[in-house]
This record gives sequence, C-alpha cells and structure tokens, in this order.
Amino acid sequence: MKVLHLDTNHPLLMDEFSKLGFENHEDYSSSKAEIQKKIHAYDGIVIRSRFPIDSAFLDAATNLKFIGRVGAGLENIDLHHAKQKGIFLANAPEGNRNAVAEHSLGMLLALMNNLYKGHREVRKGQWDREGNRGVELDGKTIGIIGYGNMGKAFAKKLQGFDVDIVCYDIVGGVGDEYARQVGIMEFQQKSDVVSLHVPQTELTLGMINDEFIEAFHKPFWFLNTARGKCVATKDLVKGLKSGKILGAGLDVLEYEKKSFDFDDWIRNKPKPFKYLRKADNVILTPHVAGWSVESKQKLAQVIVDKIKAEFC
Repeated sequence: MKVLHLDTNHPLLMDEFSKLGFENHEDYSSSKAEIQKKIHAYDGIVIRSRFPIDSAFLDAATNLKFIGRVGAGLENIDLHHAKQKGIFLANAPEGNRNAVAEHSLGMLLALMNNLYKGHREVRKGQWDREGNRGVELDGKTIGIIGYGNMGKAFAKKLQGFDVDIVCYDIVGGVGDEYARQVGIMEFQQKSDVVSLHVPQTELTLGMINDEFIEAFHKPFWFLNTARGKCVATKDLVKGLKSGKILGAGLDVLEYEKKSFDFDDWIRNKPKPFKYLRKADNVILTPHVAGWSVESKQKLAQVIVDKIKAEFC
C-alpha cells in the first residue's frame, strides 16, 4: 500500500510501515488543494493536525483505506463520511495518555502551591512567604469530566494522594478502582478540583460555561488538557474574578482555530485572554500536555499496531 505522510512524526512510524511492505511518501509543504489533487493515488494517509479532512477531500481519496491520526482527537476529520466510505480510522489516545496525566498533575500542584506566582515574585526580588502559602491536595475531592484514556490515566496518577476521586461521563459504567462514577449533581456538589478530559464534539463545545460553573457548591480549581473550545473563556474569567474558580491550568485555549494553531490569538489577543495572561492563579501552556519525548514514540507505535492489526 502507498501511504502519504502529511506531518513529520517519529521515524519509527515509517520504519515499521516499510517493514510491513508499505510504500512511504512524504509531503509536508503542499497546500490542501494540491494534496487533494493527488490523494487518489494513496491507500493511506498519516496526519496530525495540518488541515481538516472534510467530505470533499475524502471523496477525492477514491482508494483511501485508512487514516492514521497521530494524536487523540478526531474532530478535524469528517468521521461520518469516512465511515460511510469504509475508511479505517486509527487515532492514538493510548500513546499520550500518560504524558497528559503527568502534565495535569503538575499544573494542579503548581496552582495549589502558587509555584508560578512565587517564581515570578522571587525573580523580581520579592520575598512573600505568607502570600504564597499553599493548599494541600490531601482530603480534597478530584472530579474528572470524561473518563476515557486521559481521564483514567489522571485518576491513576492520583493514587499516591489521600483524595476522593469521582468521574462524570455521558457513557455509563466507566468507573473503575481509581474513580467512582457519579451523576452531575453529586459531581458539582463534591468536587474541589475539576479536570476536563473530553473530546471536542457538538455536545462538548462550550460545555464549561457560566451556568455549569455556578452550579458547583464549592469554589474549585480547574484544569483543561482536552480541547480549548469546550470552555467559554469569558465565563471562565468571570469565575476566576468572582473566586468561584480558585485557579486554572490551561494547556488549550478557545482561540485555537484547530489544534496547535494560534494565528488569530497572535493578531487579535481577545480580552478574556488578556486577563488570563496576567492572572497569578492561571497557568498557560502551549498545547503540550501530550507532547513528551516518550509520547512521540508511543503515538507512532500505537498507529503502527492498529494499522497492522487491521490490514496485515
């Protein structure tokens, strides 16, 4: 099979494909329109988030048998149309779930212990011990929204702490030995920390909004290592200003046009983002929660394993 690689990935991926007898082709610079003109010649494509795979592109891909998405989310692919055409979809949430879990835990501990604020102040010559007194994680209830690969990995990482872990998911029966599944009312009543681990879908777009935030019984810390558009940033900022949200760790932002794309943010700097940039109780990272040295190789291996299992 001829495979077109549209983004650079770990060399393991092409090496393993070659061992399977696949013919690897690379094109990391042509426009989507140019790719679409020649996509009919390929049996498979491998992509991260370079451009959306829409119905027109899929219709042009008359011989396409699989799409390898080197990452977790599939929101940039027209899933319904791909399935109608019998195209096998392989993504790799298993490959970066550990990295996401560690990143989430790191942001949470940094927020609760004022590490970012203290770091900035000491660099300025300020020595404010009382103003940077931390809060311990032990005794808290950690609420995880979306209990799939990422949510489960985060819950597992928390096992060394004396915490109660609850999860909320639209799919029933996903709780395990690490987290107890609860309804939304109990979730909002008990959670001291809320960590978001949902895919971007029509149901999750803007789900973290003013109504959702105000329904919580206690002020809480908030983490988002999922997708930026699942959070209404202006409502998040409102919660931070009121104290309903004690702090936020955000690896993704609403202003990404798609994963890893911040062109609009650079030019326009939306007002809510200006607040996030200056707030001492907000930590921002550039969509790198799943972007570890180890996960780069793991993601490639997961794609290889899934394609091999399906076609070899």
